[in-house]
Amino acid sequence: MYAIIRTGGKQYRVQENETIIVEKLAGETGDAITIDDVLFLGGETTKVGSPTVAGVSIAATIVKQGKGPKIHGYTYVKVKGEQRHYGHRQEQTTLRIDKIAA
Repeated sequence: MYAIIRTGGKQYRVQENETIIVEKLAGETGDAITIDDVLFLGGETTKVGSPTVAGVSIAATIVKQGKGPKIHGYTYVKVKGEQRHYGHRQEQTTLRIDKIAA
């Protein structure tokens, strides 16, 4: 059985005992969370939500809170000779999917 969930403005395909990296969620390492924003449920029988599937939730555990890889940016204005370098590291949460409760 698998499901498609929405969190952090993105969609993820998840299965039980799978680890995924999502946008930062509130909580500490080891906390259990529930995701109710399930868009699709697949497997033996499929359920498509409009927009979400009623009565389906995902139980997950926070494995790690951290930051992603650094992204380097550079801007340059040729006429003025201006240049600027900047970096960004997005905060992320690593989740382990424990159960898909249908």
